[in-house]
Amino acid sequence: MKIKTLILGAVAGAGVLAVLAAPASAYVACNRAGDCWHTDNRDFHHGWGIAVHADDWKWRGDRYRWREHEGRGYWRNGVWITF
Repeated sequence: MKIKTLILGAVAGAGVLAVLAAPASAYVACNRAGDCWHTDNRDFHHGWGIAVHADDWKWRGDRYRWREHEGRGYWRNGVWITF
């Protein structure tokens, strides 16, 4: 009985650790002007003109530029808009 309880406890503990150790989802968001930034949010209002890509997305050409900012928001006309 003790062995069964030990094994069950070990399996449950490993499952909890696996969930807690999972990496956070990250994305690259880009607006129509070519400003791109890292985000954990995929839900931008359609009218804002923001495309969301996987974190490993690579652009081609010189159309895009990286911009970073802390917090939740998006870039519009070179200004960070917080929401």
